[in-house]
This record gives sequence, C-alpha cells and structure tokens, in this order.
Amino acid sequence: MKLLRYQKHSIDEMSEGRIKVCPKCGSADTVLYMGSLTGMRYRCKNCGYIGVLFPEVSLEDIEKMESKMKKEFYTLDDLDVSNKTVLIRVDVNTPYDEKKKRIIDSERIKEHAKSIRELIDKKAKVVVLAHQGRKGNPDFIHLDQHAELLSKHAGKKIKFINDIIGKKARETIKSLKEGEAILLDNVRFLKDETEKKSIEEHSNSRIVKVLSPLADYFILDGFSVAHRAHASVIGFSEVLPSAAGRVMEKEVNSLSEALTLRGVTIFILGGAKPDDCLAIMENLLKKKLNIKFLIGGLLAQVFLLTKGFKIGDESEFFLKKKGYLNLIRKAKKLMQNHSRKIILPDDLAYELRGKRKEILVKDLPVDGLIMDIGKNTIKKYKKLIKKAKCIVFKGTLGVYEKPEFIQGTEKILKAITKTKAFSLIGGGDTGEAVDKLKIPRKKFSYVSLAGGAFISFLSGKKLPGIEALKASYNKFKNISRASQPQKLH
Repeated sequence: MKLLRYQKHSIDEMSEGRIKVCPKCGSADTVLYMGSLTGMRYRCKNCGYIGVLFPEVSLEDIEKMESKMKKEFYTLDDLDVSNKTVLIRVDVNTPYDEKKKRIIDSERIKEHAKSIRELIDKKAKVVVLAHQGRKGNPDFIHLDQHAELLSKHAGKKIKFINDIIGKKARETIKSLKEGEAILLDNVRFLKDETEKKSIEEHSNSRIVKVLSPLADYFILDGFSVAHRAHASVIGFSEVLPSAAGRVMEKEVNSLSEALTLRGVTIFILGGAKPDDCLAIMENLLKKKLNIKFLIGGLLAQVFLLTKGFKIGDESEFFLKKKGYLNLIRKAKKLMQNHSRKIILPDDLAYELRGKRKEILVKDLPVDGLIMDIGKNTIKKYKKLIKKAKCIVFKGTLGVYEKPEFIQGTEKILKAITKTKAFSLIGGGDTGEAVDKLKIPRKKFSYVSLAGGAFISFLSGKKLPGIEALKASYNKFKNISRASQPQKLH
C-alpha cells in the first residue's frame, strides 16, 4: 500500500473544509471525507493522493510515523525519468464497433493518457506497451487508432509503430529524444505473451529479451491487467527497476482504503457473475470488519433459493443454464454463518410482455424473468447507505441495458453521490452504468477501470502484476532518484 502523505493544517482549516489544493498535483478537486485516530483524511480525486491533516502533531513526529510504514513497491515519485527510456504497460483494451471497424473512446484511454503525459513532461523517452482483444476475435486489431486517441487526450503526439520487437521497433526506441513517446503494436500478437509462466520464466520471453536492454525503467500502469501473468505485465520486473504508474497507484490506494476505513462499510453486490461476488464475500467475511452486503442481480436470486423461495421457472432455468445453481451450497453456508450481514431484497422487478412488473419476495414465484430489485428494496438500501462510512458497489442491481430495469442501479448510485462516505465503484458493467446514466465520475471517490483485477483484489487473491512490482522493489532496493538505473541482463 502506498505511503500516506502528511500535511499540517490548523483546526480552523479542517473545520471549515478549506483544504482546497492537492499538495501533489495542484488540483482543487479534493475531498475531506474521514476522521482518523489523529486527524482528518482528505483525498484528491484527480491523482488519488491521500493526505492526513494533523492539527496537533509535529512534522517531526509525522515523518517518524511515515518512515515506519512499510513500502512494498516503487511509484513514479521514486524515479528520476529525465532522459531515461521508460517502458510503460497500459491497458487501453476498449470496446470495438465491428461494423465501423473503429474502437470506442473510453475512460481507460483517457486515464492512461495522463500517465503518459506525466512521463513526457518529465522528459522521459516513453515506449508504450498495450494490447487489444484476443486472438480469433473481431477486436484483435492493430493499435494505430489507440495511438490517435492517446495523443488526443495526452495533448502530445504518441506515434504508432507497426512493430513490437523487430528492427523497426528497436531502431525507433534507440532514436527517441527526451519528451517523445511511441506506442508499439498489440503485444498479444506475440505468441508467448499470454503463456502462463512465472515471473522468472517470463523474463526470458521475447518481448523482455529484446526490449529490456533498450530501457532504463518499467512502469506497470494497467491495474486492469495486473491479474494476468503475461510477459508484458510481469516479465520486465525481473530485469528492470519497476514501479507502479498513476493509474495503478489510484486503483490500489482506493481498494486498500476501502478495506481499512473505520466505521460501517457497505458492499453492494450484483451483476451477472454471482460466483465472483461470493468469492469477495468469502474473503471479506473472514476479516473483522463492520460490514454489510446489500445484494442484487443474479446473486440475489441464488440467495433466495438458499432460503427456500421458488423464484420462477424462467429465472431458475437461466441460472441452471449458466451453471449458477451449483453455487447454492456455498451461498447457503455464508447465509447460515453471517445472516445479519447479508441483506436480501424485499421485492423484485420482472419482465411481463415487455413491461416492468414488481412482486414482493413473499409472493414468489413469478412467471417472467427477474431483472431488477423493486421499489421497497431501493428504499431499504438507500436508508442503509446513509449510515455508511465506506461504500463499494460491484455489479449492477438489474439488467441496466434495458431502460425499465436500470431503476435500482440508478437510484442507488445517485443515493451514494449524496453521502459523505468514501465511495468506490467497480469497473466493467458498473462503470458503464455510471456513464450511461450520465452521473459524473467525480461524484464518487473513485470509479475503477478494472473488472477482473478488481474482483481478484477484493477476493484476497494475489495479483501477478502487483507481486512482480514487489519482487522488483526487493531486487532493486538501492535505487534512488539521484542514482543511475540498475539493470540485469
């Protein structure tokens, strides 16, 4: 977890909420949101910087506290990248319009563009690594369009190189000047990129063998690929000093913060993958947290079955087809052991002849596919949310693609924006729902760009990308901003 940064402020400043400027990036978009044992925490929505305001603690004591905190991996703050060649792995994998043969602009592209721009401004020679799609799929394409959008959002030219490890790529990297950036082609075009290997084994992958001698540092910015043990994600950390980029920092900080804040923590779990939600619940219920789970989506239907409700032939057939009836035993065990922490819907919405209808849970089963929580449940969940100090929302509460069944998701998301709680919104469908509803992302403490990695982190799994950063930190511990980069080849 990233070290907290501290700044001394007066009690008047704290009580009046006058912490207007982030000391790290200068943004005015900061939020004072949480009391701690010794002060108040605030967070910059722009760069993810977390500060603690101490009215009665000396700066000397603060520095001592910070020095005792464990550092697990480097960040950009630890590196002097001026006139250095920096490889940065981003995740700009984005939706693709097959008919128009065009990629669709996304928050991922916008956020990673900021990381690249920072390196450019610091006079680095920037080499961007990325992927798009999977082999055999229509969106498995070259990255020329991605370079256009990254350039647009970075406000600087990021030149596309139609090569990865060939002569053209190597010569271009060697000829880079300070403040120039290039994007190499889709790393998944390389056969060994996606092979399941250890960090040590991937350090011998072709992309690492060819590119690492040309670089000084490796930056992993794509948290959303950190759960993949792929060559371009984990291989460089064995041979180059490696650090977390700004996107990676913000993601890890926000997830860590959600799991460490004092007070009531609400997890809102839904979506179409109840197995993922159960994995999160199993992990978090082992911890001593003041936590409640508000359940929606397919997970709600699984839990209702564990309580003996018949939800209806159509909905049960859908769960059976997806293999989710196999989750009933696991869900039943969680409900038996933690019933007070698991809150289920009182009513549900279903589709009947193309229209939304609602039914009380006690009146189930229903003829029709269950697609949302009902108005009574929305009211109950909103009441619980008001008491929370931290809210994590993963998975929509209904079929948000249909206007009639986005109500539960919409009203709960909007209720969250009206609280003072730390709010973390999961990536994937939940993030898409936020954008579809035109709710400004800045209304939340953080909206994740990740799907699978977000779930893996909350499920307590080790993410290969983060483990690789830790391993690199231990290998290159003597690095400092003033020293020359160390390399192992």
